[in-house]
Amino acid sequence: MKDIQPNNFKIFDKSALINTSHFKSKIRKFISFLGPAFMVAIGYMDPGNWSTDLQGGASFGYQLIFVLILSNIMAIFLQSLCSRLGIVSQQDLAQITKTLYPKPIRYILYFFAELAIISTDIAEIIGMAIGLKLLFGIPLMVGTIITLIDTFLFLILANFGIRKLESIIVIFIATICFCFVYLLVLSKPDMHEVIKGAIPTSLSNGSLYIAIGIIGATVMPHNLYLHSSLVQTRIIQRDEKSIKQALKYNFIDSLFALNIAFVVNVSILILAASLFYKSTQYNINGLEDVHHFLQPILGSQLAPIFFALALIVAGQSSTITGTIAGQIVMEGFLNIQLKPWLRRLLTRSIAIIPCIIILNVFGERIIDKILIFSQFFLSIQLVLAIIPLIIFLSNRKIMQAYTLSIYKKFFGWAITVLLISLNLKSLIDFYLSDVNKANIALQLLYILFIFGYFLLIFWVFISPLMKKKSF
Repeated sequence: MKDIQPNNFKIFDKSALINTSHFKSKIRKFISFLGPAFMVAIGYMDPGNWSTDLQGGASFGYQLIFVLILSNIMAIFLQSLCSRLGIVSQQDLAQITKTLYPKPIRYILYFFAELAIISTDIAEIIGMAIGLKLLFGIPLMVGTIITLIDTFLFLILANFGIRKLESIIVIFIATICFCFVYLLVLSKPDMHEVIKGAIPTSLSNGSLYIAIGIIGATVMPHNLYLHSSLVQTRIIQRDEKSIKQALKYNFIDSLFALNIAFVVNVSILILAASLFYKSTQYNINGLEDVHHFLQPILGSQLAPIFFALALIVAGQSSTITGTIAGQIVMEGFLNIQLKPWLRRLLTRSIAIIPCIIILNVFGERIIDKILIFSQFFLSIQLVLAIIPLIIFLSNRKIMQAYTLSIYKKFFGWAITVLLISLNLKSLIDFYLSDVNKANIALQLLYILFIFGYFLLIFWVFISPLMKKKSF
């Protein structure tokens, strides 16, 4: 570990960090650790999640509840691994990736990580723009451009320090939860079908695509980089007792925060299933349709207002954590430090351009399909972040006495194999249904992409094992 540089994360000043050793009371010390997982959890409620959950519920009823349960278990496990990495090694996932991978792989992994962040940002832009349109009647194109303003909002919030920013995020989460609990109570779901939907069942090609999108939207790749860095905002003593205590408290933080995110996501799916599944009267093609039909179905004037408000809050708050994740990724992989507002402006500008092009060329009718596809892409990228994470945590030179147990290794690799298998099946199904109707050049390009993707996965897996110097 001597060749790994100290953590260079500069978004928050050192004076904003929390020295947990100052707290003598166990309760106060425990509370001092709460927060990082809530910053992560807000990303699990972004507009991309909304689209996949709403589409899943409206198209397949309660069937995909078990996918949300599975995704939540995976999210808690993977985020706890990230907090373990950050606490024990005092490095984040991006920094260790830079150290242990050769340049070609490192740059490819950085490229995919940035694409995932931009993909997430596109979902946030579209979601916020739709929310502004629904609540204030602002045209979608204008709302898309307005989202640039959140760059300056982030600049203000970042100056508050980590603890106050975490408190603001908790308020955002509480707002979203309140809105959806209200909507869920009004929808009066069939609890027998809800319980039935929690039982795993076979999936058709259409439901598989949505299921993979749900996994990608729930277990977001940039959150793995984010969490491994945010846990380092807590200063702890480096003795065995303090490290184990930090691991325990951060796991509880993840368990609590991500289960709240799960409640929101399952509420969205249940709401769509109870109101629109098998409905011949209401045809749902996206967020705007859901908003439009809420009042006549539920008989509440507040229902569409709460829906739009929660959508805006979800988009705005996930943008904040997305900015921090982008900074972590850029600094960790490339050691390039930008001012947070400049990083936000750069990423948001890159994401806005395709949004504007899509709106001009295809119009608003394709927006929700873009939201769902952005989440599917996150699942494609997720494997490329999980493999290095498990390899690093299995290495005694990095983790020492805190290396993963054989059971956690098995579960981690089982998740990886499951995701690779689902991605492969979905890519093949897409080829058989759509790409094989295209010209030969496009078919060859798609086949090369599949081959290159799985070659990259193999390369990412085998490279650290071949680099004996690092292990």
